[in-house]
Amino acid sequence: MKISIITSIIALTTASLPLASPLQAENISHLNQLLGTKRCHECDLSDSGLIHANLAGAELNNANLAGANLSQANLAGANLTGADLTGASLYGANLTGADLTGANLAGTDLRNAYLRNTTLENVDLDRANLNGVKGISEEAGTPEQFHRWGVREADRGNYRAAIAHYNRAIAIDSEFAPAYLGLGVVYYRTDFKTRALENTQVAIALFENQENELGQSTSQEFLDNMELASQIEASLEQRDKNASNFGKFMGGIGSLLLQLML
Repeated sequence: MKISIITSIIALTTASLPLASPLQAENISHLNQLLGTKRCHECDLSDSGLIHANLAGAELNNANLAGANLSQANLAGANLTGADLTGASLYGANLTGADLTGANLAGTDLRNAYLRNTTLENVDLDRANLNGVKGISEEAGTPEQFHRWGVREADRGNYRAAIAHYNRAIAIDSEFAPAYLGLGVVYYRTDFKTRALENTQVAIALFENQENELGQSTSQEFLDNMELASQIEASLEQRDKNASNFGKFMGGIGSLLLQLML
């Protein structure tokens, strides 16, 4: 059975941060001010080393934190409105309840960060690295964004996070068909065949209603292959040949899911 696959290459590259250059006197003053008082409005803290720093409740509105290393820092409840966090590392940081309204997150590393109840109004998250982020609210993104994050997590094998992202997309828009197809794929991969079938059928119906031919054909092809896989289990002599074809389709399903957004 010949299966047509649309391919696309997605580079998820996180650039290594440069070593911090020697701080100017005013930067040292600002750094000491922050660590001593947790109040540093409009401070220049660029390229500062603040790993594991306890900055809970810190006032950092409009601060320049470009290139700063805030990995695993405690920023719970911090005021980061309008802050410049371009290229900063917030890997594993605790941003629970923090306010990032209007912050610049271009190239910001938010991998494994905690974003529960974090305010992210007027923030472009598409340019940040959100792999493994925890607790992000539905208000933080669009269905398209949550769908893209779900595909990325599924490609990494982080199926629980992928399901959470797809469900957030559906919570925002109950007729967002790509998310149902994404759930179908993830549930199939995790051996929840009934859920996979149900979500794929919903995706087919929605794509048909929305006159999305690519989405409908992709979903139908996936459904057909699920049915074929069931037949494989009952037909040992055809297992190797058909399983190989289905494996190739599954290998390209992530690219297909992203292609639906174009």
